[in-house]
Amino acid sequence: MKSAIWYFDFVSPFAYLCLHRLGELPPALQIEYRPVLFAGLLGHWGQKGPAELETKRRYTYRWCHWWAQRLGIPFRFPAAHPFNPLHHLRLAIACGSTPAAVRRIFDSIWVDGGDASDQRRFAALCAELGVSPEALAGAAVKDALKKNTDAAARSGVFGVPTFGIDGELFWGADSIDYLKDFLVEDRKSTRLNSSH
Repeated sequence: MKSAIWYFDFVSPFAYLCLHRLGELPPALQIEYRPVLFAGLLGHWGQKGPAELETKRRYTYRWCHWWAQRLGIPFRFPAAHPFNPLHHLRLAIACGSTPAAVRRIFDSIWVDGGDASDQRRFAALCAELGVSPEALAGAAVKDALKKNTDAAARSGVFGVPTFGIDGELFWGADSIDYLKDFLVEDRKSTRLNSSH
């Protein structure tokens, strides 16, 4: 079965919603969780984020609440948004970007409406995940995040969440169905080619 890269940033409500939809993908699909700095992608492509445009921010907030309720996903915007996700991204990398760690970090931000920038909350999260906050300042962790972001931009990634598979990109939490169809069609094509 194929493998996919899932590019995400904790600042994105769409990435949080997409996380809850990963179970809709074929179980055999191997997914690599790859944290990237959304602001870095925006800077690379000369774009503004949804929260930087007042009317788009209001629409995004309302729509995300509606969609989460429709999908039955626990969801509350953090007390302040946007926030700087740098420490959360580095924490994910320090944890090996495992699915369990990534989900716990997302939940700490998007479930109870707390302040994602609160240092005491973050220190408690680090302790829960067995990582010292000081470890996040290490060059290896910082460099890994920068390399992830730079490589994503070179691959054409312009937003989060995005799936990368076989050189194709699938952007947005609503691209899950598109990706599923792509995988089905690709399997059909493989079967046809192998029958010759």
